[in-house]
Amino acid sequence: DEDMDVIGELEGIAEDERIYSTRFMGKRLYMVTFRQVDPFFVIDLSNPRNPEIMGELKIPGWSSYLHPYDENHIIGVGKETEEDKYGRPRTQGVKVALFDVSDPENPIEVDKVEIGDSGSDSEVLNDHKAFLFDKEKNLLVIPVREIDGERYSYKRVKQGAIVLHIDEDGLRIEKKITHYDGNYQNYWGWYGSPNAVRRALYMDDVLYTISMETIKMHSLDDYDKIGEVDLPYEAPGNNRPVYYDTVDRAPPEVSKPEIVEWIE
Repeated sequence: DEDMDVIGELEGIAEDERIYSTRFMGKRLYMVTFRQVDPFFVIDLSNPRNPEIMGELKIPGWSSYLHPYDENHIIGVGKETEEDKYGRPRTQGVKVALFDVSDPENPIEVDKVEIGDSGSDSEVLNDHKAFLFDKEKNLLVIPVREIDGERYSYKRVKQGAIVLHIDEDGLRIEKKITHYDGNYQNYWGWYGSPNAVRRALYMDDVLYTISMETIKMHSLDDYDKIGEVDLPYEAPGNNRPVYYDTVDRAPPEVSKPEIVEWIE
């Protein structure tokens, strides 16, 4: 009420776990907690004085951001996990999942896409403004730093916009767009690099990806590059690039053949 008095509460949910994300939709609350696995809760708020858990789904990993696809589906962006030999959760790549909540008592994970290995990250996990979604275009775009290999290794790191096709049946990666030019000092650079894609938007049938140095345009029909615009940018003095003393220590240029390759 206007005095902000508590009129209802739900206690004892996922004890010893941490809340990672919530999304209010109509008279329901969707909530993700995590410790060992990712309980995805559907909570009934139709009676605010007596909220009740309608259903839950326990799956590996967690979602740090939840976004409505439609009234019966939720998109989750977070991290995948797997158990180590001691039974403890080990963080893996960035996870994009689609949940079906048409039966609130039995939510299901329709599909998921895992991007990169342990150490991969996305700005969406900390800032929802980096998330681009359009249901009519079946379009979902997120910026990702993809690590392919050992955690904290710079040998196989790529950063850019991951373009996914999404519908009620699932997800698939369509394209990966990077702003890096192949120069080793700039290409693999440092976290927060001016070449790192931070945002994406579309106008008509053109997809714009934006970093601090560049705006690139690609066709949404075939993802061919249409053009780019350089932006005025001067790196702050506290950013330091990562240098390699030999070409052999620099990251390989070739992606795995079984994954979608990065394009400029």
